[in-house]
Amino acid sequence: MRLRDAERQARSFEEVRRAHQREVAEDYVELIADLLDATGEARSVDLSARLGVTAATVNSMLQRLTRDGLVRKERYRSIFLTAEGRRMADEARERHRIVFDFLVALGVDRQTAETDAEGIEHHASAETLRAFQAFVDRQGR
Repeated sequence: MRLRDAERQARSFEEVRRAHQREVAEDYVELIADLLDATGEARSVDLSARLGVTAATVNSMLQRLTRDGLVRKERYRSIFLTAEGRRMADEARERHRIVFDFLVALGVDRQTAETDAEGIEHHASAETLRAFQAFVDRQGR
């Protein structure tokens, strides 16, 4: 077995680490957008319940998202997305839809495709997503 070039391998691992950090942020803003769209409000307790994490974890992440300019949280009020947060949520939703449609077009059952798309969507490159969409389009779905 040949090892890859160390510099190239290090860049790959760094990209994966950055993707993991962005993945969590995308999950939060996407869920906040879903809650806002469905119920008109997004509360920390709802995020905690739906993400299966503690309130402390949610509060810590909301501080990070606020610092990064993705959410706005007002004392004793809901959580709101900034324009940048809404853009991120919309992009994450679109990537999720593309991956989901691709998996279903391959014959994966809808429930499994939904679960798998949640992880894959964050790591697929724009090139890969275009190929997934092209495949789905050729299938006439």
